Amino acid sequence: MRDTTRRRSSRSRAVARCSRFWRGAWRVRAPPGRVRRVPRAGLTTDVVIERAAELLERAPGAELTLAAVAGSLGVRAPSLYKHVDGLPGLRRGIMLRAKRSLGDALAQATIGRSGAEAVRGISVAYRQWALANPAQYPLTIAAAIEGDAEDTAAGETALRVIYTVLAGYGLEGEDAVDATRFLRATIHGFVSLETSGAFRLPVSIESSYERVVESLVVGLEAWGR
Repeated sequence: MRDTTRRRSSRSRAVARCSRFWRGAWRVRAPPGRVRRVPRAGLTTDVVIERAAELLERAPGAELTLAAVAGSLGVRAPSLYKHVDGLPGLRRGIMLRAKRSLGDALAQATIGRSGAEAVRGISVAYRQWALANPAQYPLTIAAAIEGDAEDTAAGETALRVIYTVLAGYGLEGEDAVDATRFLRATIHGFVSLETSGAFRLPVSIESSYERVVESLVVGLEAWGR
């Protein structure tokens, strides 16, 4: 009787172990190196685009992919389609965000300033933003496509700031357009060379830029004469 009881008990334990094994065997686990699918509360379009911009800056030469962005957020790539229109939508979102961010930086730099001090302020802020965001900076250069209201609005802040500064020099209309092109071409030329690593000579880049900015100030003061 005791032997029978022992056999039944042993058989029950074996069945239990077998059951636990098969439950474990059929449990889906994330493959090594991949992120397990986990619902992420609070995932929004802004969060997705911000993370994509961070990844772009972290590895400027690498190709940006939905899979990489999704993985860094702990979700699967298909989840991103709820927030962005595929890779083109993601890239567009980064571009719009970059233009707004640069515009805000320029606006902050001119608070309480006018004339030469405002020119110096936006020149420094522009360069600082580009150096902090070298991978995104090229996205801010292209003019908005005609009829694209969202892109136009994204670049409007920067343009409005520059026109306001130039108005302090009495520059309006075509004069303001010409002066804006002069200002942007000068600053962009220096910054694009710097961010691409073109300045290798053993001379202070800061000092060189200060002289460029002072040349801008002198040029704008003489513009309307």
